[in-house]
Amino acid sequence: MRKMLLAALSRVLQGPAAAAAAARPGAVSEVSRVVVASRNYADFTSEATFDIKKCDLHRLEEGPPVTAVLTREEGLHYYRTMQTIRRMELKSDQLYKQKIIRGFCHLCDGQEACCVGLEAAIKPTDHLITAYRVHGYAYTRGTSVREILAELTGRKGGCAKGKGGSMHMYAQNFYGGNGIVGAQVPLGAGIALACKYFGKDEICLTLYGDGAANQGQIFETYNMAALWKLPCIFICENNRYGMGTSVERAAASTDYYKRGDYIPGIRVDGMDILCVREATKFAAEHCRSGKGPMLMELQTYRYHGHSMSDPGISYRTREEIQEVRSKSDPITLLKDRMVNNSLSSVEELKEIDVEVRKEIEEAAQFATTDPEPPLEELGNYIYKNEPPFEVRGPSQWIKYKSVG
Repeated sequence: MRKMLLAALSRVLQGPAAAAAAARPGAVSEVSRVVVASRNYADFTSEATFDIKKCDLHRLEEGPPVTAVLTREEGLHYYRTMQTIRRMELKSDQLYKQKIIRGFCHLCDGQEACCVGLEAAIKPTDHLITAYRVHGYAYTRGTSVREILAELTGRKGGCAKGKGGSMHMYAQNFYGGNGIVGAQVPLGAGIALACKYFGKDEICLTLYGDGAANQGQIFETYNMAALWKLPCIFICENNRYGMGTSVERAAASTDYYKRGDYIPGIRVDGMDILCVREATKFAAEHCRSGKGPMLMELQTYRYHGHSMSDPGISYRTREEIQEVRSKSDPITLLKDRMVNNSLSSVEELKEIDVEVRKEIEEAAQFATTDPEPPLEELGNYIYKNEPPFEVRGPSQWIKYKSVG
């Protein structure tokens, strides 16, 4: 039946359209593209099942599944989201080198499967707090590309009104963006405590890097979270380098998923969005059921240096970076799965790429033309829903009014 309908469509299009084609160069190819597109979309499958890497387990008898179902709709959404984050970070790199973005700037290209996979497994009402490599999480938590790039350029239309910059972005149920190494981990446990205290079916994802994993405050937080059975997933994004120091040189044990000792843990392929999604679903169910916290180690990789001041090749080789790109890139992995299993086509994904590039360029235009926040707004938004009050400036004679 499908072939008969396509054949009929082809005959109809070849009638008047073919006649018009003689007067219009290129029109015949347009007709062909319509027929090909119709056939391709009709032949796409709605879902496919994939084998995924088994997670390493600590204090668990069973772990996440080793297969994952991906629907066509999910795959297209994941692809677009990861591609948007990748292009947004590359644009940030360009704006930084043009000295339009200043100060600290930590990019997450290469780690897109982490932020997109985590978000795919939780609810919008759940909570997330992370360190300073924050742009991707700000986007998956609902902040627009325009707001993120405008925040990076210090403009009024930024998600923190131009006053937070690269490391301090916030959204609904998203608590940043924290510049002090490891300090967000106790805060994440506090958010989880609030979820439990108010009897909400919510959890908190608390992220930190391998460079922060040796901080004493993290182990103190593990203890409290385990004692009180807090609904908290502690997530170590292990991108193999803490600034310029490899994990082997910085940690006596690189099994970060075992660091909780008495807390169950799993080690996950952080370059595979389906692995991340399924592992997070597993951990979230553990926390929601009242069993207490869980540790997750996401093995991932950043293509850029630690920050824009780090070229990223003094402590690792260009060949190492290229090998990861060629063998483990999260976007390429998803793309190959979708194309090879008839969930999409190369042409359809290229169309998404074009749309994403256009969105990024428009956002960058906004971020470079939007006005900077006026000086009199410097003290605003210290507290939410509070009456206006005065804030002392750099000297006792300078005052600002804070409006929430």
